[in-house]
Amino acid sequence: MPKFSKWVIDMNFDQAMKKLAENLSEKRFRHSINVSNTAENLALVYGCNSEQAKLAGLLHDCARELTSNRLLSTAEAFGILVGDIELSQPVLLHAPIGAKLAMAEYAVTDPEIVQAITMHTTGGSNMSTLDKILFIADIIEPGRDFPGVDTLRTLAEENLDKALLAAYNQSIKFLVDRNSIIHPDTIAGRNELLNNR
Repeated sequence: MPKFSKWVIDMNFDQAMKKLAENLSEKRFRHSINVSNTAENLALVYGCNSEQAKLAGLLHDCARELTSNRLLSTAEAFGILVGDIELSQPVLLHAPIGAKLAMAEYAVTDPEIVQAITMHTTGGSNMSTLDKILFIADIIEPGRDFPGVDTLRTLAEENLDKALLAAYNQSIKFLVDRNSIIHPDTIAGRNELLNNR
């Protein structure tokens, strides 16, 4: 797997920061900065490449403000498979579309960053450390305020897999309480963690 110099990643980060500021709402841009900083800090804790985490965190929501119709048409243009779940909840497409936009619009060539962005919403099986860090960072960044977030923040500093399992559990309970569909990737990711304990 190719490794990229700090200079290349920093160049992409600076360019991405400027472009995101122009294309996202102030609230979404602030969230992206928070996730970037949180992911960078978690990467340092878990011996992951902090520059990759920083850039993945910055770009993870670059497609989040697209409308449902635009998400569906963009998925088609990129050749992203859209199942029944995504048809009923197009917002889930912002992760794989964001990964494609990171490559097409933000010059990201690192496949590890692309994969982390792809997986940041639903999670899944076979997640790398970077994938897990971005998934958790998105949930616990300082702007988040919901019951249980402080517990997740503490777990994230102690054990990444325990934090991920707790995040899955919380997300699934939230969806069940609202009679919402649970993406099979989320179930697969949770089951894998339990099987590997």
